[in-house]
Amino acid sequence: MDFRLSEEQQMIRDMARRFAEGVVAPRAAEMEATGEYPYDIMNRMADLGMMGIPFPTGYGGSGGDWVGMHLCIEELSRADVTLGGLLDVTTSVVGQELFVFGTEEQKRRWLVPIAQGREIGAFGLTEPGAGSDAGATKTTAVANGDHWVINGSKQFITNIGLDNASLVIITARTKDASGRDAVNAFIVPKGTAGFSLGRKYDKMGWTHSATHECIFEDCRIPRDHLLGKEGRGFAQHLAVLETGRISIAAMSVGLARACCEASLKYAKERVQFGKPIFSFQAVSFKIADMAMHIELARTMYLKAAWLKDSGMPHTLEAAYAKLFASEMAERCASDAFQIHGGYGFMNEYAVSRYFKTCKILQIVEGTSEIQRLVISRNL
Repeated sequence: MDFRLSEEQQMIRDMARRFAEGVVAPRAAEMEATGEYPYDIMNRMADLGMMGIPFPTGYGGSGGDWVGMHLCIEELSRADVTLGGLLDVTTSVVGQELFVFGTEEQKRRWLVPIAQGREIGAFGLTEPGAGSDAGATKTTAVANGDHWVINGSKQFITNIGLDNASLVIITARTKDASGRDAVNAFIVPKGTAGFSLGRKYDKMGWTHSATHECIFEDCRIPRDHLLGKEGRGFAQHLAVLETGRISIAAMSVGLARACCEASLKYAKERVQFGKPIFSFQAVSFKIADMAMHIELARTMYLKAAWLKDSGMPHTLEAAYAKLFASEMAERCASDAFQIHGGYGFMNEYAVSRYFKTCKILQIVEGTSEIQRLVISRNL
């Protein structure tokens, strides 16, 4: 069993680390405070090929693998977890669904600019009445001549509010030839008549990540905007969400690393009772637990990514990685807050930002409860 990274994977990790430390980290607090979308940073990410790491060069990618992709996501998330989320949605979910299930024409038209980073994708599954129960989709698509007519709404949609977002992939309920209900996936380009953005959500964190409601009112798209096989839209979404779960695990590891590093630095500098607080086991043991859990979570997400690259089943491993890493990140953020004491409550200290942003990792790409359901059903 060889745990060594390949030369290419190490290069991706090191490139992402330099970029995160030199470009992203100095801006992270300001972006969170102002909510300004970092288009200039996204453009530099595109120049470095980050959005296309796992896709073939023929489709605008770098010809890398999913291990390398997730090492990149971890490094970015250590500096700013919202940029890790950008890659999760646009590459791990949208780009992958286009690559795996799209026609050649769809790949050329929509995947290439996304893999090149010139455009960003969005993923529309959640609805007001369909969250964890994603099969309760109410949005409809009705065949009408050479078009589909879509009506309904999606909520909590990441990326779609960005100026460089080009499309959203959604699920919608249809009728098959025999009149039975089916769920299909559709590509809806931004700017399509009948497709509009609803409210921009006011969030407690991730303020510089665009999150909007999507509204479809007699939205007409050509018949060839169906993505994948008819009746398989829900299954396709679930398949790519397995990779999204690995991405959330990588994001969680990056955030937890930031918590651990900030805590270690502070604990060695903060003096109480005549000595650095790191000398007290109540503090040093917390940091030791952080380091251990980070290593375990990284090993799990890398195993899941390696299984995916190897073409082997990874449903359980992706769920293990997402569940363990996201709950671990919350514990690390809480312990980092505690170690910093009153300073942890101050916005000038990064741990306050980490504490506000960690909880959502247990919600997106399937809640912790859903992960436990997936795991128990596969045992």
